[in-house]
Amino acid sequence: MSRTVFSNGMIFDSSARSTYQADVAIDGDQIVEIGAGLDGDVEIDCAGLTVVPGMIDCHVHLTMSTTDLFETVQQPFSLQFYEGARNMARTLAAGVTTVRDAAGADQGMRVAQQRGLILGPRMQVSLNMLSQTGGHGDPWWPSTCTMDLLPPHPGRPAIVVDGPEQIRHKVRELVRAGADVIKVATSGGLVSGGAGPNIAHFRDDEITMMVTEAASAGLFVMAHASGPGAKAAVRNGVRSIEHGHGLDDETLSMMVDHGTWLVPTLSSGLGLQNAIAGGANLPAVVIAKIEETAAQAEDDLRRAIDAGVRIAMGTDAPLYPHGRNLDEITLMTQHGMSAADALYAATASAAELLGVEEDRGSLRPGCRADLVIIEGDALDVARLQDRVRAVYQDGIDRTGSVVVDR
Repeated sequence: MSRTVFSNGMIFDSSARSTYQADVAIDGDQIVEIGAGLDGDVEIDCAGLTVVPGMIDCHVHLTMSTTDLFETVQQPFSLQFYEGARNMARTLAAGVTTVRDAAGADQGMRVAQQRGLILGPRMQVSLNMLSQTGGHGDPWWPSTCTMDLLPPHPGRPAIVVDGPEQIRHKVRELVRAGADVIKVATSGGLVSGGAGPNIAHFRDDEITMMVTEAASAGLFVMAHASGPGAKAAVRNGVRSIEHGHGLDDETLSMMVDHGTWLVPTLSSGLGLQNAIAGGANLPAVVIAKIEETAAQAEDDLRRAIDAGVRIAMGTDAPLYPHGRNLDEITLMTQHGMSAADALYAATASAAELLGVEEDRGSLRPGCRADLVIIEGDALDVARLQDRVRAVYQDGIDRTGSVVVDR
């Protein structure tokens, strides 16, 4: 192994949420030293640049590439995995070295990345999203047709469940299939045919069963949740609230008391609004839900910040394009976060949410050599995604790993 030093640049210290001038030395796949005047076998001059820990996106859907339901259901079944490989490469090239896939990717995709068969971020996978009958993940539409964005297969079990005992069995089935995290929809959704996000799904005894069974396997639960559904999820011990529209003061206070994270996925709202403006083929009922949520969501994140809720970055790609993940950091600053706190949400806070803080999310000896080189000062987050100059994962230069469309 050779020792490489990234010299003459600034570094983002995620524990202090600040930048300062220092060198970073890596040896193989690990960071070995931070300091001034370091030497090594290879020197990379970072003058005018900032070295940041590899970013972590806590909410992606790598096997999905469009918001167009009708396009999706007309594609061959296995195409999603090839598109997933492309989306993984785009995500890594964007500076995201770890993701939590919030439904879609299966254990095989995670293993393929681990073995180096495909380039992409390290993955935690949920496989699919638990839904009650008529919930956000139920593929039934009012026409009585079923159109499933995530059709079940041997590595991705079906997920419509009702009652604690069905949930106990399904969580165990997901664990058997290789899930790293259990995902549930405790609220309705925007791009599904059922109720909107202000309607709570699942009862306390059902959510408690999910959390208990997941914990028995050493896993956390993440909840697609807003309004009353978020309150129920927090009350019963979920780890993170995804999206989190319309959280009232009581829910925010409960989140602080329980240490529950919010993954606001601001990019998803912007992406859906962009899709509508571009004439996307979305049903009128879906468009109405998107517009209603956008109107009430302007200060959701500001209120969570003021309450002291822990925040982690997530994009909900492809509702916003894969490969534009760091635009979420810019959006967070536009909704009340400081630049330092937004970068923290994408690094150390996200690592802690995922339970991987021992080796990711920070620039310190012993951590993986996951580095993103940003042009200029990383605390100036304007156009941050467009200023990524290099991406290292486990000490290997992955810059330019994106697959070009043909």
